[in-house]
Amino acid sequence: MPEASTNFFHKIDTPYDLRRLEVKDLRTLSKEIREFLVDSISKTGGHLGAGLGAIELAVALHYVFNTPEDKLVWDVGHQAYPHKILTGRKSRFHTIRQLNGISGFLKRSESEFDTFGAGHASTAISAALGIATARDFNHDKFKVVAVVGDGSLTGGMAYEAMNNAGLLKKDMIVVLNDNRMVSLSSVAPNLWSFHSYFAEVLTHPSYNKFKANVWNLTGKLDSFGDRLRSVAQNVEKGLKAVITPGMLFEALGFRYFGPFNGHNVVKLVEIFRHVKDLKGPILIHAITEKGKGYAPAEREATRLHGVTPFDKVTGISPKNPNAPPAFTTIFGDALVEICKQDQKVVGITAAMPDGTGLTALQKAMPERFFDVGIAEQHAVTFAAGLATEGYIPVTAIYSTFLQRAYDQIIHDVALQNLHVVFVLDRGGLVGADGPTHHGTFDLSYLRCIPGMVVMAPKDESELRDMLYTAVEHHAGPVALRYPRGTAFGVPLKKGFDKIEIGKGEILRTGNDIAILSVGTMVLNSLAAADILAKEGILAEVVNMRFVKPIDKNLLESLLTRFDRIVTVEENSIHGGFGAAILETLTELKHGDVKVRVHGVPDEFIEHGSPAELHKIVKLDAAGIAEVVREFCEANPPIIRSVERIAQ
Repeated sequence: MPEASTNFFHKIDTPYDLRRLEVKDLRTLSKEIREFLVDSISKTGGHLGAGLGAIELAVALHYVFNTPEDKLVWDVGHQAYPHKILTGRKSRFHTIRQLNGISGFLKRSESEFDTFGAGHASTAISAALGIATARDFNHDKFKVVAVVGDGSLTGGMAYEAMNNAGLLKKDMIVVLNDNRMVSLSSVAPNLWSFHSYFAEVLTHPSYNKFKANVWNLTGKLDSFGDRLRSVAQNVEKGLKAVITPGMLFEALGFRYFGPFNGHNVVKLVEIFRHVKDLKGPILIHAITEKGKGYAPAEREATRLHGVTPFDKVTGISPKNPNAPPAFTTIFGDALVEICKQDQKVVGITAAMPDGTGLTALQKAMPERFFDVGIAEQHAVTFAAGLATEGYIPVTAIYSTFLQRAYDQIIHDVALQNLHVVFVLDRGGLVGADGPTHHGTFDLSYLRCIPGMVVMAPKDESELRDMLYTAVEHHAGPVALRYPRGTAFGVPLKKGFDKIEIGKGEILRTGNDIAILSVGTMVLNSLAAADILAKEGILAEVVNMRFVKPIDKNLLESLLTRFDRIVTVEENSIHGGFGAAILETLTELKHGDVKVRVHGVPDEFIEHGSPAELHKIVKLDAAGIAEVVREFCEANPPIIRSVERIAQ
């Protein structure tokens, strides 16, 4: 890619600088931003394709609207990289998604230009309507613009918001950044025709003035005028329905304008100026291309949606050929094996087939694969419907994305005791995506649901067996969570072994203290035990496997030998695995045992690499050893423990 000419880019740090440029100069600036974005992300990694497609929109919006006084609300924050570059963060862009660097998503605490935080999708219209309503309460005059894109209109919340906005008739603008993407592995066909000339006429002040004058004139002609108005309305609606795809938006109460070329920045400025002062809800439909201007991203929108550092010429990220496969890949391959064995098993994802590993099933058995778009609520109830007819839906959704379907999990699945298997990718601290994507609450929010089995594998081999166990467990819903990233390199056996529900295992014996761990923290706990052993502290390490149900028999056995327990989990310390152990101890009436619950503290953890974050929250081997050591020093064993050790 050619080096940036920086004719204008070096002059722009904020939208105030941007607005000093001539409109004709915005094309060059957009090209320079595109070159800067590719150059930067090739070095740091991050989200690429969506931002490349939104550059002209970001430039035109900040050029026309008086941000931050006018409120710009972005959906799916990964499309907002150009917005970040234009709003005072250009000099720190090299720190994006790194520890103590700028966030990869929208973050109110980071900039006054980030009106509303966003890491997930379909939220912008709701937030913008709330802001517009508050504006009117306060008798303020600022504009509110929501930018919705990268598949966000596949989420039902967007339509709920549009329906409400149409009823409230608040002055607000929705910009639909339509790159035709409905998921990260498929491209929807372009069903809409381009009739830009007609659409541009609809936005022009002369047209709207003429329309208003006609409306006012016919209002003075009594019943005859009413008939003329009715005819005029029907003509306009008919033309819009035939020539534009805006009938749905018009039915929801929005005035629709478009579709427009979302990469013609000069025309976008003209359009935004035309509609800026129109009353009521307005929708501007802009057609864009994901990855625009960078050939590798244009060719492979999915692969270059989110990237690790890559070669700018080829767009290819270097890989370690000796690295173990990702947990996601292992899950996806295992599901294909299981589907071959059982014709009733199907896979469901919500716009993330690559991210959840379901592309393997999509390729092998497309008829057994379902991608519902960014619609987690629908995904869960869709799965529930399949389950009522004897099918076994494996619903693979990121841990934080499944939070969006919590009512459906309870009301549509658990309450009816349906056999739906929930597989949660990105369990634990995911790294650079930060707090919007850290899966640190799933053990808590799932454990409290009646009838739900919750488990977490210690490694990739146990992941395969747990998936098989979940599919074979027909007594109700099952959830298992696994982390993001490369697996541990544990050898994989052929076939699967069924694990007894609620059965843990002792992996290392000791006589000073018991470390009860779950999920990938088991291996860190074993490494911590090695550290402690060199200091004379002999820790017994237990892989509990299940957060619900807890292995009461194993726990009672441990209590005959230990009066000090440390629980370790990559989940919030509130309501998770450690809390389950404390509750079980209360049931077993062992009040004299001392317990330290160790996990993710009661706060939102910022972004950084998983290794950095584990160290910060003391969930690496050294941190776990430190926690256990301090706990032992503060809580000497009682007399019976000393006697036991002497034996």
